[in-house]
Formats: sequence, C-alpha cells, structure tokens
Amino acid sequence: MRNFITLIVILLFTVYSVNAQENTNNNKFKQLKQELATPNVYRTASGAPGHEYWQQKANYKIAIVLDDTKQQIHGEETITYENQSPDVLKYLWLQMDQNMRAKESDTYKTQTSKLSERVTFSQLKRMNHEFDGGFNLEEVKDENGNDLHFTVNKTMMRIDLPNQLEPGSSVTFSVKWWYNINDRMKDGGRSGYEYFEDEDNYLYTIAQFYPRMAVYNEVEGWQNKQFLGTGEFTLPFGDFEVSLTVPADHIVGATGILQNSDDVLTSKQIKLFNKAKSADSPVIIVSQDEAEKAEKNKSTKTKTWIFKAEFVRDFAFASSRKFIWDAMGVKFGDRTVMAMSYYPKEGNPLWEQYSTKVVAHTIKTYSKFTFDYPYPVAISVHTDRIGMEYPMICFNGGRPEKDGTYSKWAKYGLIGVITHEVGHNFFPMIVNSDERQWTWMDEGLNTFCQYLTEQEWERDYPSRAGAAYKIVNYMKGDVSYISPIMTNSESVWNLGSNAYSKPTTALNILRETVMGRELFDFAFKEYAQRWMFKHPTPADFFRTMEDASAVDLDWFWRGWFFTTDHVDISMKKVSWYQPNTQNPDIEKPIAKEEREGKVAISEIRNKTAIEKTVNEKDPATEDFYSTYDPYEVTEADREAYNKIIADLSDDEQKYLTEDYNFYQIDFENIGGLVMPIILQFEFEDGSKEVQYIPAEIWRKDNFNVSKVFMFNKKVSNITLDPFFETADTDLNNNSWPAKIQPSRFKLYKSKYSGRRGIISGSNPMKDAQKKVEK
Repeated sequence: MRNFITLIVILLFTVYSVNAQENTNNNKFKQLKQELATPNVYRTASGAPGHEYWQQKANYKIAIVLDDTKQQIHGEETITYENQSPDVLKYLWLQMDQNMRAKESDTYKTQTSKLSERVTFSQLKRMNHEFDGGFNLEEVKDENGNDLHFTVNKTMMRIDLPNQLEPGSSVTFSVKWWYNINDRMKDGGRSGYEYFEDEDNYLYTIAQFYPRMAVYNEVEGWQNKQFLGTGEFTLPFGDFEVSLTVPADHIVGATGILQNSDDVLTSKQIKLFNKAKSADSPVIIVSQDEAEKAEKNKSTKTKTWIFKAEFVRDFAFASSRKFIWDAMGVKFGDRTVMAMSYYPKEGNPLWEQYSTKVVAHTIKTYSKFTFDYPYPVAISVHTDRIGMEYPMICFNGGRPEKDGTYSKWAKYGLIGVITHEVGHNFFPMIVNSDERQWTWMDEGLNTFCQYLTEQEWERDYPSRAGAAYKIVNYMKGDVSYISPIMTNSESVWNLGSNAYSKPTTALNILRETVMGRELFDFAFKEYAQRWMFKHPTPADFFRTMEDASAVDLDWFWRGWFFTTDHVDISMKKVSWYQPNTQNPDIEKPIAKEEREGKVAISEIRNKTAIEKTVNEKDPATEDFYSTYDPYEVTEADREAYNKIIADLSDDEQKYLTEDYNFYQIDFENIGGLVMPIILQFEFEDGSKEVQYIPAEIWRKDNFNVSKVFMFNKKVSNITLDPFFETADTDLNNNSWPAKIQPSRFKLYKSKYSGRRGIISGSNPMKDAQKKVEK
C-alpha cells in the first residue's frame, strides 16, 4: 500500500512538472527579470552606479630587480589596502597568478590532451611541464615587520589580519618574493621573455609579476575564483610607485610616468622626448643604430627606473637593450598624451612606419565613442606572437620577414593587434569589468571599438570581426561546441568567436540595424562614462543601453547573449493578390483568359478521341445555356457595378480603380533568434524599395508571422536581408523567386592552404622585390 501511494505521488508530481513547463513563459520577448540581479542602492535599475556605490582601493610601492643572467624577477612590495566598503573584513585575498606556472598547477592538471599518429616535440614538452614559474614567497609582514599568517591556495593567497579591518580604515603590509621568468616562445604566456639566440640577448615583457589584491565588492564578495589561464584579471584601482632595477643599457617602458629621467636617460634622449610632445609624426628617441650597439656591448652595470601611476588597476613593464624607441604627442584639450612604441630591429620596417601612429589613432578614435583618454601615456611594445594589454602599455606581435618584406596579413595583423591592445585601456583598464567572470565584457566591447577604429584607419579595412556575415559560420556550427556569450570565462567553447567576434557582431547589429547609430552611440558612450574607473556588471551594461535609448532590448540580450540560437529567417511562402475591381468590363475578360488558359489533358485528348458528342448529333438537346457565354458583359452587370461605385468614397474607389498589387509573405523563424525583417523589393520597372520591420513583429508568435505589402506596381524580386545585416545563416530561403546560393570547392594536387584564392602567409612584396632584382 505504501509503495502504491508513493507511485501515485510520483505520477502526480510528474504531471505537475510537465504542466508547469508547458505553462512557463518561453516567449523570446519575456523581460530579463530573473536573469539579472535585483537593482539596489549600489546599482540602479537604470544601469547607473547607485547613490551608495562603493569600491575598494589598493596602493602599491614595489621594488623589482630583473636578473638578466638567471632570467628571474626578485621583488618586494608594500600594499596599503583601503576598506571603503560598509563591511568588516577579517582577511584579505591576493591574486598569485604566476602560480599558474607552478609545476603542480591546476592549469596543467586540467588541460585535456589526445595523441594522434603525428605529435610534435613542442606538444610533448607542453604535456611534460618541466618549467617551474610559480611565486616563491620569502616573507609576508605587517607594517611593523611582524610576520602575518597567510595561506596560499593555488593562485590565491589569504592573509589573516591580526585585527579586523573596519569600514573606512586601511591596513598596510609587505610581501617579498621571486620567480623564474618563462620563455614565452617555448612555454607561451601573457608575460615572459623572448630570447634572441644569435646575439644572446633577451627582450622582457613582464606582467602579473607581483601579488595583487583581489576585488571585494557587493556582487561577488571576494572575487577569488582560481586562475586557470583563460579568465583574466579582476583588480581594484590604486596608485603605484614602482622602481625597476635592470641592466644599465636597457631601455624600459612601463605603466605610468618616469620619475627620474635625468638618472636613466641621456640629455639627447630627454631633448628628443620633449621634441616628440609637439611633433606631428613619431620622433625617434633611441635609434636602430644605438640599439644595435647596445646589443653587442652588453653592460654589466644596472640602473633603476622609477615610475608612478595614479588610479590604475595594474602595472606592467618591458625591458631590453634591443629597444628602438619612438614617440609623438596626442592633444586632448590642454593635455598632451604621449603615444610611444618600443621595438627591436626585427620589427622594422613595419613598426617604425605604423606602431606609434596606430597608437595615436586608437586613443583618439576610442575617445570619440567613449571618453577622452585620461592617462598620460599609451605604449605599444613589440615582441613576437603576442597580444596582451595592461594600463598604458601593451605587448604586440606582428613581425616582417628577415629581409624586411611582409605579407598583407602581417601588416593588417600588426595594425589590428595594436589597435585592439591599446584599446583595452578603455575596456577593462578604465571601465573595469570582472574579466575572471565575463571575458566578453572587455574583449567583446573592445573588439567592437576596434572594428570602428579600423574602419576609420582605411576604407574597406579587412577587419576580422564586425560585419554580420563574418560570424555566420560560427553561428551555424555544431551547438555542442558553442556556448552562450553569458558563460564564465573558463568554461567557454571557442573563446575567440564566443567572447570577441559574436559580441562585436551583436553590437554592430544593434548600431546599424536595431537602434541606429545616433541612439546606439549615445547609449554606448553613456555606459562608458557612467562606469569609467568603476566595476560594471553585464546587467549594468544591458540596462544602460536601454535606459539611454528608450529601446527595449531584452529580446536582443536574451537571444544573442543568453542562448546559442542563430538567425535563419525564411520567406516560407509569397502570395500575390490583386483586388477584384468588380468592373465587369475588366474582370470578365480576365476570368475568361484564366479559364481558357487552363485546359485539362482530358479535354485535349477528347477532341480527337470523341468523334461527336450527343448535342452535336442531336440539336434538340441544346438550350440557352448550350451557347451562353458567362464572360460576356451585360448591361445588368454594368448597372450593378455602377451601383457599387456610387456607394464608395473617393478613397475607397481608388482601391478598385487603381492598379494595386498585394503580396502576403509568410515568414518562419527557423534558427530561433528573433531579428528585424529587412526586405528589398525590386519592381518590374527596375526600381527598388527597402522596408525595415522591427523585431517586435515576432512578439506574439516567435516562429511564424505573415505580413501583407501593397504596391501600385508589380514586384519582380524580393530579397530578405539584402545587405547581410542580421547574420542569417541560410540565404537559400531569402529570395523570391527562389535563388540557390552557390558553394565553391577547391581541387588539390598538392598540399595547399588558402582563403579565397590567396595562399595563407603569401608575401607579394617579396615576390615583387625578386622580380625587380631579376
């Protein structure tokens, strides 16, 4: 009996669950209430910071020694942490991101791998993880020199405070450490060194080199999610004073302003630097000849460079005797921002020609769409095969061949990566989102601004992302390997498409198709200005874009950011109608022509198969109807028509007397992602008309809608999404009459790697140079 009752309960619960699912509101225009955090005094429903918004601050005084012999970093830091929250803190969390390179790192343990018939030595080395690059802590002390109790949990360190930290108070403590610098060309990484074996020189691009405070806020508490390598950095703002002791012949570029130029620069270099402030083009401060001499001489002495930076979230630097250095000033009102580049001779001629000019163009163009670039410098540093960003400084690849020639893709790759990494100063260095949680909030918004900036660099610039059609192959791919954009950074499939290209495409569609440029640009700038030097969340972005534009975008955020739906809208059926004029002199001839045009096969064959019909043999069987012509216009027909016309107004008569054509189009949403419907009608006289129908047409039926279009001329062709605005993944159902889109395949005789007939990595410049030599 008990088992029977249990079974009944299970059945009733199952029926209830099924009914509950059936009754759930799955409308794609359902408002984003459950998905977004409830507004509060810290973050408002409008997407702006609330009247009680707060954030913490961490100030650093750091002394670093770069050991160019052992390739090691030795450091000491004093951190003053200000508790501006309303909470009492018993402990602090610091990020130990360099521990990702420790031998026992979870990054290595959780990497998946497979073996095939062909395995490279580099693949085997990566599996072996011989290099130990984690932090080696020597001491953690309070401001009086007493040891502090601490616990290192992989890439996080908790410091237990002897006295709880009250709201409005601060605590000061110090950390001492060292670590081995990774060979970036062998071990990869955002930071490390590039070794030039032929001359036994090193180029260092150093970041994540010090224990850094984690963010504490009202959203996550302590953001102490472990760093596995993908979800980047979430950091509080603060002031930095950093001394960098390096070989005396090194040139150093870093976050902030150099404080002791008289100690580390020559009088000539200082003079050239000052000249660059008002220059219209880059001024060479350290020339290639000077860099090549330093490469050979190799000083055994050291110099200490001191930098200060205010209200930044991080610090990074680059150091090498190989550096060429150029700079130019960029005016923002009465301020001059120094755009600068540091690069080895291996980067020329590309770097001398383009880098600093691209830096200047980037900060000017981004400022137009967000806020004036607030920092005093913007630096691009060259080392091979990298793209990584930090406040005021970034590390970029893009290297020509040894003979100085380069491919088209090397050139545009260089311009693109510098634009992107310099652009990161805006997102997330200033608009300081949580990278550990949401990669798209900085990479997606930044890549979108990169697209706008590239298009202002050169007409028809070959941007890799932005135009809607470029995301189609990803959107129509296997959904097993596609994540919603709103996926944690460490769990995303295909990070490049998911967090960079798809958000870029979505924002460009908003700007060009859904909102329009004026509304979008105002709202996007409002978001950037509201959250500069603060910590926004996705909800703050979504809400601000709506608040500043009066455009309901919940359907858009839901579809593009919370699902893996794709765009595939079909013109399932097109029906052509003309109104019956009820004029017998018009309608009866039309009806007769239609009838006479429809001759059944039986009628055709019966004309010869039947020699004579009954009425042909016997005329007595015929009557009035045997010869009656129903299509003959009678006076009675005309009188009836005149009576109808007399009862109609002039406007009503137009629908009967003028040549109107009505087209009913039945649309089907196959891909699931609702989007505006954009139609181009081409008429028999050669003219065209484009109609934009807002996405709200789908608000009651998300999958099937119909709409009638009226014209006073005949349509010859209809095209859905004629300008490729919506990322529609199947163009075969976008035309009436139907048009099949051709696909192309390549025939191979030998190994070939190409795109649109252009061999990848081809170098027409080198080919042309050889032709001239011949």
